[in-house]
Amino acid sequence: MIDWLGTRVPNVQQVPAALPLPKEPPVAQTAVAPAVNVEPLSEGGPRVIGLVPSRITGLPADLWVGSDLSTVTALLDKVPDLQLPAAQSLLYTVLLAESFAPGNSTDAGNQLALARVEKLVAQGALDPAQSLIEQAGVTLSPAHFELWMQISLLSGTEDRACSVLAATPHLSRNYANDIFCDARAQNWPDATLTLGTARALGLLPEAQLALFDRFLDPEASDMLPPLVPPRQMDPLSFRMFEAIGDPVPTSTLPRAYAVADLRDVAGWKAQLEAAERLTLAGALPDNRLLGLYTERRAAASGGIWDRVAALQRFETALETRSAEAVAKTLPPLWTAMGEAGLEVTFATLFADRLTGFDLTGSAKRIQHIIALLSPNYEAAASSTQNKSFAVQIAAGDIVGVAPSDPTEAAIHAGFTNALPRADLLDMVKQGRLGESILHSLILLHKGAGGSANALSEGLATLRALGLEDSARRAALQILLLERR
Repeated sequence: MIDWLGTRVPNVQQVPAALPLPKEPPVAQTAVAPAVNVEPLSEGGPRVIGLVPSRITGLPADLWVGSDLSTVTALLDKVPDLQLPAAQSLLYTVLLAESFAPGNSTDAGNQLALARVEKLVAQGALDPAQSLIEQAGVTLSPAHFELWMQISLLSGTEDRACSVLAATPHLSRNYANDIFCDARAQNWPDATLTLGTARALGLLPEAQLALFDRFLDPEASDMLPPLVPPRQMDPLSFRMFEAIGDPVPTSTLPRAYAVADLRDVAGWKAQLEAAERLTLAGALPDNRLLGLYTERRAAASGGIWDRVAALQRFETALETRSAEAVAKTLPPLWTAMGEAGLEVTFATLFADRLTGFDLTGSAKRIQHIIALLSPNYEAAASSTQNKSFAVQIAAGDIVGVAPSDPTEAAIHAGFTNALPRADLLDMVKQGRLGESILHSLILLHKGAGGSANALSEGLATLRALGLEDSARRAALQILLLERR
């Protein structure tokens, strides 16, 4: 027998009374409906876009809030191809810093993200560019998707982009993308049909149509003469030339194309040349270049092979812990690194390992320069009895130091009596710190090129903005490298 079948349901009087309510204030004073703020979902609240948080960059998240979008995008285009590693590093910090949009506008934030990514691509920094555009949202607009597609083609991750295009075809306004992705998916009928439509309606240039003909049917074009690469190469054409077995050398193309040569399918020499080119722009981690240098023995002599051989001999000397061997191999390697413009990269990689060696002669002088060019320049300055102008800059104390030439005089003024640009400091008060830093980088670039006033103003302004480390490292690089 089931026990509960015989249980009598209690009547209402037997139900326990409700517990007394606690003595709380009334929820509302009146019965009038409260005011409700309404905002379109497409706008939303302001969001932070960036890969590196403020606690690491030292930059506030509102560095663009007071800026005008068109002004910032034009300024990013105006920033030249910076040569000083310190300036390059600061530019990447600004581009990758977590930040709110100008005016806290969602649309402005999306547009600024595009401009930041385009600048990263121009530098050849495809990995952070791809991460930033994906964080911003690749499906926000056709412009976002198109930029992501170009980056994906250059970095070899186009299959992901094609998958997104297949799910959201309205994002593409480029028939070439549709044809290429259909072919990648082996959807040959659709690819051929779209190509025929594009040809009939004149939607693609003749050169690209001819390239697609060979891409879709390579066997039919085996006997045809090679195609001439376009004057203005685009990522899609670049990948199709590669696919039909006629790859285009990247040495004469914009820097971002060099990333394609880092793949294993490229020869070692091509990988080395691409890595050096990207490292010079600050777009490749130093350790990646070192890994390629030490991957195998040099295959020949001259040029890049001499650098490879010299570095491998130097690493062997370091491993033996022989000061004599290090002193013998360091000078020729330093000369080789100087020919490639990679002194700061070398200093970053090897300054710490060189610290424990008691060297003499030219090797000791080079060891001292390397220490001052490294991230630990302050420690290097405090551990030497040398009181040169560069050492005093590294120590941050040039009181009583007399400059000996115009370059030293300009740097001395930047750390003593030169006034920072008042208009750039006013920008900070207006919530335009990012703009102020970009203008300072332009000044620094002009200063490194020989303008004494620009150099003094650029250094003084960076210091006034709290960017002391960037100012000192830039000054040291000019003193120790640019003049030479």
